[in-house]
Amino acid sequence: MTGKTISESRICGPEESASEPAKVPTPESSGEVTTPESSEGEQVPPPREPVPEAPAPAAPTPTKTTPPSEDVPSAPLLLTVEDVSSSSVTVSWEPPERLGRLGLQGYMLERRQDGASEWVPVNARPMMVNQQTIRNLALGDKFFLRLTAVSSAGASPPAVLDQPIHIREIIEAPKIRVPRHLRQTYIRQVGESVNLQIPFQGKPRPQASWTHNSQPLDSQQTSVRTGDHDSILFIRKAQRSDSGRYELTLKLEGLEAKTAIDILVIEKPGPPSSIRLLDVWGCNAALEWTPPQDTGNTELLGYTVQKADKKTGQWFTVLERYHPTTCTISNLIVGNAYSFRVFSENQCGLSASAAVTKEFAHIQKADTGAKSKEFTERDFSEAPSFTQPLADHTSTPGYSTQLFCSVRASPKPKIIWMKNKMDIQGDPKYRALSDQGICTLEIRKPSPFDSGVYTCKAINGLGEASVDCKLEVKGWSQNPGVGLERDPTEGCVLHPHPTAQLGKAQGDKWENS
Repeated sequence: MTGKTISESRICGPEESASEPAKVPTPESSGEVTTPESSEGEQVPPPREPVPEAPAPAAPTPTKTTPPSEDVPSAPLLLTVEDVSSSSVTVSWEPPERLGRLGLQGYMLERRQDGASEWVPVNARPMMVNQQTIRNLALGDKFFLRLTAVSSAGASPPAVLDQPIHIREIIEAPKIRVPRHLRQTYIRQVGESVNLQIPFQGKPRPQASWTHNSQPLDSQQTSVRTGDHDSILFIRKAQRSDSGRYELTLKLEGLEAKTAIDILVIEKPGPPSSIRLLDVWGCNAALEWTPPQDTGNTELLGYTVQKADKKTGQWFTVLERYHPTTCTISNLIVGNAYSFRVFSENQCGLSASAAVTKEFAHIQKADTGAKSKEFTERDFSEAPSFTQPLADHTSTPGYSTQLFCSVRASPKPKIIWMKNKMDIQGDPKYRALSDQGICTLEIRKPSPFDSGVYTCKAINGLGEASVDCKLEVKGWSQNPGVGLERDPTEGCVLHPHPTAQLGKAQGDKWENS
């Protein structure tokens, strides 16, 4: 700021510096110049021209000499337009290569209206800045700018912009904002109205146009109203021919935005083409039908099947949104006659009419009379066979022993027990039992004399079978004539009995006292 003030004081005369020391224009410090609101081409002249004008070369003044070229700065460099709005313009530049021996006092910016010849100063005094903004410009202004560097020796050659600056409204690229419910297929029924409001952005207002399936709109069926911020497509009564893709195009000075909206106009479908009764069995009936010729300009959601009793004539729904074209109706009442009908269904609802069977399905009463069946008696006769044979056994003298086996036969066999191939039936020492095919032989208090081979034989009218086993009864002493006596305090331990004797005629028989 110090250098700037010194430079400005150099360009002013001594009288002006003494009389107006505090009147420094505000634009010099900010680099912004406000254009006063006056008639076009008029500009408030500065109170005193700071730069002395050089005399014209054709009429030189003898008292003043032309300053040498070393004292005058060269032209500023890189004069560039930084920004242009609807009411202002900002330019910038670089210092000149040569400032002159006397130093640089500032820069003077001038403008000339397009079509005029006079250059009007923009700033009243030279300013030591490298950027300047001209404000309060009117839309439609078109002018040229030039810049000179000023020193006490004079002004440099001007730096001039090649192209004029045109003040006009800022262009905002067009942009379409499609509502969420229109980003998928927009479905309407025949006869309903279509009212699509599509908001958009763009400045100035872009030019909007609509097409239907890449063709111009039918003005008799469709109307369009476009405002500053939206475009409305209106159809009073939609028809199926109005279905398709509608495309909105916005154009603004070479910029373009497009969006597409799919519209589907539908109506109720037609009924199935035909229906017939395939078969009736028990409480069931089978049906078959053909799809409708007209689906209402959309996909079918299915079929609705109903039945009616011939007596009452009331219809009841059996199946809803059923997709196949064949079905079986069950749980029909015996003795009744039924008719059936089928509706088609889409998003608009059921078809206006239905396909009805021409004949009734009669559910006949089944024959429930009892029928006798021949019974074949099975012959269970079987020859005897042992399922569990006898097992060899070892016993202790004085303790009862049992032999077991199992036999299978029909009719019931006769059981015979033998010892060493001799029949022992009727001997009180033995007891034979037979229950459910299990044969048991009980030997009471056996002695070594009862050892031997025992046989169980089963006999019926179809045959016979037998099994054998070996029984061994072991004694406690090999000395004959000596008996054994059991001591009750010592369990099964046997002691000799002094009175016990063995006779050779009775064999080796032992008695337990």
